[in-house]
Amino acid sequence: MSMSSFKQRMDEARGLVKIDLVLRRARLVNVFSGEIHETEIGIHQGYFVGIGEFRDAELELDLGGNYVVPGLIDGHVHIESSLLSPEEFCSLLLSHGVTTAVVDPHEIANVMGAKGIQYILDSVEALPFNAYVALPSCVPATSLETSGANLGAQDLSKFLNHPRVIGLGEVMDFHGVIEAHPAMIEKMELPVSFKDGHAPGIGSQDLNAYYRAGIHTEHECSTVEEMRDRLRRGFHVMLREGSAAKNLLDLIPAVTAGNSGQCLLVTDDRHPTDLIHEGSIDYLVRLAIKAGMDPIQVIQMATINAARAIGLPGLGAVAPGYQADFVILKDLNRFEIEEVYWRGVKQSSRGERPQFSRFPISGLTDSVHLGTWSPSKLRVAAKQSLTPELNSERAKVRVIGVQDHSLVTSALIRELPVIDGFVQTDPAQKIAKIAVLERHQGTGNVGVGFVEGLGLERGAIASTVAHDSHNLVVVGLSDEEMNLAIQTCVEMGGGLCLVERDQVIGKIPLPIAGLMTDQDAEAVAQILDGLLEKALTLGISRNVDPFMTLAFLSLPVIPELKLTDLGLVDVEQFLLIETVL
Repeated sequence: MSMSSFKQRMDEARGLVKIDLVLRRARLVNVFSGEIHETEIGIHQGYFVGIGEFRDAELELDLGGNYVVPGLIDGHVHIESSLLSPEEFCSLLLSHGVTTAVVDPHEIANVMGAKGIQYILDSVEALPFNAYVALPSCVPATSLETSGANLGAQDLSKFLNHPRVIGLGEVMDFHGVIEAHPAMIEKMELPVSFKDGHAPGIGSQDLNAYYRAGIHTEHECSTVEEMRDRLRRGFHVMLREGSAAKNLLDLIPAVTAGNSGQCLLVTDDRHPTDLIHEGSIDYLVRLAIKAGMDPIQVIQMATINAARAIGLPGLGAVAPGYQADFVILKDLNRFEIEEVYWRGVKQSSRGERPQFSRFPISGLTDSVHLGTWSPSKLRVAAKQSLTPELNSERAKVRVIGVQDHSLVTSALIRELPVIDGFVQTDPAQKIAKIAVLERHQGTGNVGVGFVEGLGLERGAIASTVAHDSHNLVVVGLSDEEMNLAIQTCVEMGGGLCLVERDQVIGKIPLPIAGLMTDQDAEAVAQILDGLLEKALTLGISRNVDPFMTLAFLSLPVIPELKLTDLGLVDVEQFLLIETVL
């Protein structure tokens, strides 16, 4: 920097020269001092030059005592789970005061590999939004499923020079880390600023090793005990409130004045209906304040704490030299957003969202390949010791137990009827059949099991959004309805659908990798609202987000039972097990 440039910066900060913008009569929520104080705020060329007095500016805004808070930061989120294109997603977040998000594109990477990561990077490049990428560490997530790609350290290293690539995404293979598997060691040694955690249920001693490996964040805490265990070891704990996993209110009791600096807010996975009707990180802020937390403490968790945990210097605060991303509020407790600014330029006013042109999706739409398919693959044979001629026979089977507002499932044992040698669903117990069909390589793999807790009483529900390998997942009361749902997803080139008897009663195509749509967010939300209402008519519980929950029943890294295209998985033992006992 030349001497003249240095002098210019000093004069701007001192209020001696004209700057671009000054905010007058602002009540600043100061995330450093933990106080609210009235001040003027100077902005020039996209950055805060300081607080205090600034007499000369191209533009002056008299805030009349309104509050100014830093732009909100979502420290861990998957764009694909919104079902929206990256451009629509970022537009929605801006309208809710979120100016920065750390995205992990492992959903699209599991379908499209490196091409999927590049699509996310290209889509957000020109947007007035801070979208940073954590490279997916587990593609595939495990060896107990079939993914559309396999990304090693060498594949990921090709993205390291991209300015938006800053971290290694959630390291779900904690066994590979603590047991020092060579392939995982190579990924852990990639030169990135942070490594994101994902280790539900890990033991205390193993947690020591996990942290020592360089993984210092965690978003999978669901109990106060788990959270405290991680805080005591130095982890930055992400309090998550998504569409399926809702842990924020359960974890708030663990937040204290002494440890809140280690805590931040994330959404992880959030459907467009929730983003539109409730919000993003702003919704989490309102939820925490309503639960009794100090508003300043909550705002710190939504801004500067996230920036520090992830390694984003110059973001998360209103202070000299920081990027001029900020939100204007009238009422701190209600946290209703008036205006949103990114680099000193207004992007949204009272919820109105900016419109962005979209990056081409060519090459991302041909993603559903089942190979040889027959509905007979949905059958579950009973043990040979049963007499198939006797319709009154019953079989003991392992059943996946869905829990309300949680990604964790229970390992249940139930008795189900057997007809002609095959185990049946049981509407009386609200136990449905679940199947996962491999859709990437045409292997014909199909895993079949049973699930309780969705509440399904009739019909079928299917989706090509199925974490993390995103094979085709379907749940139903009859093989015929399940088959119709499967065929509908294939015809759409990926998507979500509902079936009752011989009719498709609702659907939405997801042409981008079978995960996202190119439609506007409002149109998607309207369709999803309709699907959710129709799902209730099939008996789906109001305590369960049907499509979001369905998407996680195939994720074999979250306890206890999950189903992949290779079969039923005991997550704690990390092995395939038989469905029928």
